[in-house]
Amino acid sequence: ATLISAFMGEAADAITILIIILLDAVLGFIQEYRTEKSLEALKELASPNAKVIRDGKKAAVKAKEVVIGDILVLESGDRIPADSIVIGGKNIESDESILTGESVPIHKKLLNKGNKPKTENFLYMGCTITKGSGLALTAATGMNTEVGKIANMLDDIEDSETPLQKKLNEFGKVLVIGCIAICAVVSIMGIIRGEDAYTMFMTGVSLAVAAIPEGLPAVVTVSLAIGVQKMMKKNALVRKLPAVETLGCTNVICSDKTGTLTQNKMTVKKIYTYSSYYDVGGGGYDLKGEIKSSSSKINDRNNLSLKKLLEGCLLCNNAEYDGVKFNGDPTEIALLVLAYKAGVRKEKINKEIKMINEYPFDSDRKMMSIVCRYGNDTYMFSKGAVENVLNKSSRLLIENEEKHLTEPYYQKIMESNNEMAKSALRVIAFAYKKIEGNDYNEDNLIFTGLCGMIDPPRKEVKDAIAECKIAGITPVMITGDHKLTAQAIAKQIKLMDNDSIVVTGQELDKMSDKDLYEKIDNIRVFARVNPSHKYRIVKCFKSKGYVVAMTGDGVNDAPAVKEADIGIAMGQSGTDVTREASSMILLDDNFTTIVSAVQEGRAIYDNIRKFIRYLLSCNIGEVLTMFLASVLSLPVPLYPIQILLVNLATDGLPAMALSFEPAEDDIMMRKPRGKDESIFSYGLNLRIIFRGILIGICTILSYVISLAVFKDEIECARTVALCTLIMSQLFHVFECKSEYQSIFKVGILNNIYLILAVMASIIMVFFAVYYPYFQNIFHTVGINFEHWVLVFIFSSIISLISSLFWFGKKK
Repeated sequence: ATLISAFMGEAADAITILIIILLDAVLGFIQEYRTEKSLEALKELASPNAKVIRDGKKAAVKAKEVVIGDILVLESGDRIPADSIVIGGKNIESDESILTGESVPIHKKLLNKGNKPKTENFLYMGCTITKGSGLALTAATGMNTEVGKIANMLDDIEDSETPLQKKLNEFGKVLVIGCIAICAVVSIMGIIRGEDAYTMFMTGVSLAVAAIPEGLPAVVTVSLAIGVQKMMKKNALVRKLPAVETLGCTNVICSDKTGTLTQNKMTVKKIYTYSSYYDVGGGGYDLKGEIKSSSSKINDRNNLSLKKLLEGCLLCNNAEYDGVKFNGDPTEIALLVLAYKAGVRKEKINKEIKMINEYPFDSDRKMMSIVCRYGNDTYMFSKGAVENVLNKSSRLLIENEEKHLTEPYYQKIMESNNEMAKSALRVIAFAYKKIEGNDYNEDNLIFTGLCGMIDPPRKEVKDAIAECKIAGITPVMITGDHKLTAQAIAKQIKLMDNDSIVVTGQELDKMSDKDLYEKIDNIRVFARVNPSHKYRIVKCFKSKGYVVAMTGDGVNDAPAVKEADIGIAMGQSGTDVTREASSMILLDDNFTTIVSAVQEGRAIYDNIRKFIRYLLSCNIGEVLTMFLASVLSLPVPLYPIQILLVNLATDGLPAMALSFEPAEDDIMMRKPRGKDESIFSYGLNLRIIFRGILIGICTILSYVISLAVFKDEIECARTVALCTLIMSQLFHVFECKSEYQSIFKVGILNNIYLILAVMASIIMVFFAVYYPYFQNIFHTVGINFEHWVLVFIFSSIISLISSLFWFGKKK
């Protein structure tokens, strides 16, 4: 159009069209540039971290900042940040399937001094530690690693289009064809009627430019990016854009208990040995606190069962205390604090102890054991889930005397366990044995006692659970803890209803898929489960049509997290493997953050519907204005340059501003939408068409009245039509703030970006109508008060008719 205008000698039109196109392009560039920058920032945040020892101190750094010579601290579940050589630790196994294709983990050996490194000593970048923990010396980084030689590592955040973007792009193609066809009809009908061919060609091209919502994909992307930034401020880091859409559909949230629903601030409150109960004073990680039995402070250091239990708390433990703060797993810190309260301290006992081996905790065994030389003898100390430790024990200590662990003893221990669990205490069992010969197996242990620790629910979780239920979302607790402990916590936070049931991992194993399918609607707590159970639970919920969010932290949780519609990894306690399998990372490991993310997901989808409604109804109105004029044999109501002005004033800034709409007050009172639900559902398509027709009719009516009633010149009538078309769209943008409530209830002033965008558009119109320079460019004339009354009547009456129609339909 620009070239043809220049060729026809219309230099002013050519320059103006070029300027408008450039302005549109600049706005588009700014939108896309900001989106790309936002996504790059998210990639940076989502990039994996590494733990290194520098200057003798452990530090967390970005994986890409690891340099040759760094000592890596690696644990089960960590992704290896660089090619490195094992120099410390035992029982290390690595999944090297990305290099070899072999799914069986490879056992790694410690490099002995003076030996040349072999494959068995190497850990490779991008592979995963599946078992054990240890230290490794960095040997190669980046493109010099084995993986780097094969290919560049993939970015964590995918740049592929979301399902909604794909659907809108497909819809856009259909819309483009339809718009071009209508524009061609308008041009041909004008030429047949005797209008100037050049004018009609320019009208058709301009109308096509205005009618096609070219900004729609950009606005969708910007809206998703804005939502992702808002979620990040609330401690939810989205790794994959499609998750933003899916969050709004979520109707089941399967959450871990410890640290997500609870504070993960463990404090041992009770000790049980077969002969006695002890109450433990103090709270948190404060080392002050007395241990009392029968209301008197313990002073019997000759009680062997208590002594061995406390030694187990200290030795079978990877937490550390440097005299100022504790580092490690909260459960292990609580046990270390207990030992310190009893006067059993690492600095004292380390002089007599030499560690030989460690069997790390895993979710299948639900135990951890260490082997150490203590004086002249070798011992194994174990801790873990009560049933598992008891099943590995053949004897027990009753004060200083060993007894065979017969059924009556077993039952009494389990009764004590249940009593503690009913009080919402998380119970850990302890056992030990003196190793004879090479018997390093976790069996024939001597049971010493139980520790019951409190992990109080997060203060805000109860309200978040209530909000979930109102929003049509079912919260489900999944935990490795005892059934009674889980049930007590679930009741405290009102997660369970009257008909809710609790199912254990053992019970789950006995259920067929059909039984689980029939019962899962009422199950609110899964206790004593392992990661394979989690995977089965997710599959079952999905088979019933639920949209499932699942949290996970350990290596073995990754399959369930990946299978879920929304896989959620823990940012603080999660492993690299689980993070990479996830769609979203909780930076604070807090259940409330998931609920906030769901709310934001719903708000984003709402806003996308709002600007789709606005853009398409306005574009239909513009096309219909020109089409009706052709059908009624009226002079062309708008010049091509005026159509482009409408496009610039209404399609850009106001539509973009709708992306910043805050969530509506009732957004979490609605039921979740269906995952495959059309973006045009709930009558949105009819609203768009109805409003577009009203805009077109009212614009033509104002144009006809100006010509026939006011007897205005054609330039004045076109200016009136131009102002009516723009102002009716600016009125409409406020209607689009909500599909469910009136504008007066939602509020006009709660989106400053929309106010500024509308003001900018109005200023643009006034300059075009009254400023002589722009009058010449846009072929406008100054209109008087009567004309503005006409403009505002027809602009506002559209909103009134539309509101009354939909209010009546709703009633």
